[in-house]
Formats: sequence, structure tokens, C-alpha cells
Amino acid sequence: MLVEQLIFTFISIALFVLIFVKFIKSNDTSYIAVLVLEAIGILINFVEVLLHIKLIILIKIIKYIFALILPLGIIILEKRGIKYLEFKNMAKAKFFLMFQNKKSAKDALIKLVTKYPENYEAHKMLAEIYKEEGGMRKAIDEYVQAIDIDKQDYNSYYNIANLLTQLDKKEEAAEMLNNLLQKKPEYIQASELLGEILLEKEMYKEATNIYLEALKYNPTSYDLNYNLGIAYTMLNDFQSAKTYYEKAAELNSLLYNSKYSLAEIALIYKELDEAEKHFMEVLQEENGELEADTYFELAKINMIKKEKEKAINYANISIEIEPRRMVDKIKNDPIFIPILARLSIPFNLDAIEPKQNKKLSKKELKAKKHLEEMVDITQNLSYNDINLLKHNQKEKEDTYIIEKQNDFQHRDLE
Repeated sequence: MLVEQLIFTFISIALFVLIFVKFIKSNDTSYIAVLVLEAIGILINFVEVLLHIKLIILIKIIKYIFALILPLGIIILEKRGIKYLEFKNMAKAKFFLMFQNKKSAKDALIKLVTKYPENYEAHKMLAEIYKEEGGMRKAIDEYVQAIDIDKQDYNSYYNIANLLTQLDKKEEAAEMLNNLLQKKPEYIQASELLGEILLEKEMYKEATNIYLEALKYNPTSYDLNYNLGIAYTMLNDFQSAKTYYEKAAELNSLLYNSKYSLAEIALIYKELDEAEKHFMEVLQEENGELEADTYFELAKINMIKKEKEKAINYANISIEIEPRRMVDKIKNDPIFIPILARLSIPFNLDAIEPKQNKKLSKKELKAKKHLEEMVDITQNLSYNDINLLKHNQKEKEDTYIIEKQNDFQHRDLE
């Protein structure tokens, strides 16, 4: 018992002196709390020795934690290059974040990066907090600090580009994403974001290059294949668009936008049965965003096929789903003139609120409108003209594939 107390006294005082020296050298007041706890542990031991009392187990545990375990832990951490203040404030920040107390977490992290600006994890955590709070510029600053510490922090590169996009600084975002993809070409989110920016800027050829490169590393990505279909659609390369819409539909049969696009491409090529099949697949999506347009297109197909009763039924369903928009579309399409009198057109159209689009993105609406316009443009073409269009697009596609293969071979040789 006496030997144990002597050993405890010697080690605890030695640890106290070591922590006190650290406090003096660093002038870091965070050590004061540790010194106070150590003093309490040593005091408990002196009381035990002087009064010859046997401490209860709980007090004995507290004595060892305060006087030995806590200072030893700090010394071991600092031997491994982890400063006590860094460890304490990181622990505090994570604790506060567990309870959604972002303000206190932020205060702890700001204190930490002020004292230790090279703390990578603190900058990252602070950036995430700012981002969630909507402080995008402050978040960018913290991500930049993180990248300065770790040049291979590709996630921070991407996060900065994403925030720049939200701040409508798309040129800067695109430049950062291009730099990121040169270092890490398989970074799929970077390819998707850069592709989105290029689509928005109507740089469709450049977008196809980004998506094709990304597909080398992520061939089973629905988004890459679908977006590539959109890019080719806007380039009027419908054969290539069809190829990638088909791949997208295979990868995710529950997302029906690609099937709608395939149906429209089939209409461009006057493949009515193929178009009808895809439109019927689109209708499998319950209360889908494309439901009214799909019934409208099915009505047009049946008018071409001279099946007026079916056309009337489909047209009336489309009107029932979206009265104002679909009545306008039907009245503006000459193909429906023979059945117009038999359609159930509401008398109070102006009083009906138009349905708001909830699912389709801006790029999807743009591609959809483009395909529908191309269907209207090509509806008067002969089958010979359509076959010539297919042949020309196939030649363009083959030429492009050869060019890309030569480009890849040249890059490999370099």
C-alpha cells in the first residue's frame, strides 16, 4: 500500500512538472485545466496518506485518471505530433456536432485553426459547417486552406467547383473541374458537374467529350449515359443519342425519361411501332411527369395509323391530366383537326391552374422540346429521306469513333 502510494506520488508529480513546463513553453492556457485536475488527483493521494484512510473505489479511480491517465494521454498524443489544444478542440467540435450545436462547434474550430492553421481536418470540418449554413464564400476559403495542406484532396477541389457553380461563377468552376479531371479522370462527380455546366452553356460537343471520357472509367453510370444522350440529342445526332438512351434505360428501367426520348427518336425515324412500345413503357410510371405528353403522342401515332377511336381516347386522357397545356398542343397540331369536335375540352380552361413541373430538370425539358420539334420537322419527310438521315449520322459517328481512337492511341504513345 505504502509502496504504491510512493510510486504514485513520484510519477504524478513528475507528470505535473512536465505538463507545467509545456504550459510555460507554449503559453497555452488550455493546459491550466489539466494542471488543476492533476493537482486534485495529487491532493486526493496526500489526504489518503496523511489521514491513513482507505478511499472508496470511485475516488481511487478519479485519483488515477486525474493525476496519471490524463497527463500520460496528453504526453503520448504530443509525442505522436498531436497537440493537446488540437485534440481538445476537435473533440469538442465533434461532440457539439453530434447534438447539432453548429455554433459551438464552429467556435471551437475557429479557435483551433487560429492557433494551428495547418490543421487539415479542422479546415475541412469548418468548410462543411459553413456550406450547410449557406456561407458559400467562407466554405470556399476553408476548402482552399485544406487543399494548401493536402494537394491531393480531390473532394475539396470538387466542393469548391460545386460552390462556385452555385455562386454562378461557372467559368471558374469549369476551369477547376478540368484541372481536377486531369489529375483524377475517374472522378465521376466532377465529370457530371462539368458536363452539366457545358450543357447549360450549349457547348454540346465539349460535353460529349467529357461524358465519353468519363464512361471509360464508369461505364455503368446511368447519369453519364443519359446525359450523353441529351448532348447528342442537342447535336441532332439521334443515332448516337439512341445508343446512350438505350444504355441508360438498361441501367435503370424505373427512370422513364430515357424511354420517352427513345420513343421520340423512333418517331423522327417514322418507326411507329417502336415509338408506341416505348411510350407504353413510359406509362408504367405512376403519375409520371411525362404522362400527359405520352398520351398526346400516342394519340398522334394512332391518328397516323388511321385508328381514330384510340386517338380520341388517348387525347382525352391527356386533356384530363393537364387540361390547359394539352388543349393548346392539340389545337396547334393539324393532325387532330378531324377529331377536334369529339374531344372533351373543358369550357373553363382559364380557371384551371397549370400543372407545375416537379421532376424534369432544365436540360431535360430543353432536350424534350428539341426532340418534339424535330418530330414535327421530320414528319413530312419521305422514308427515303429518313434513311439518308440515318446513313449520314452513321457515317459521322464512325468518323468520330476513328478520330477518338487515334487520339487515345496518340496519348498512350506520349
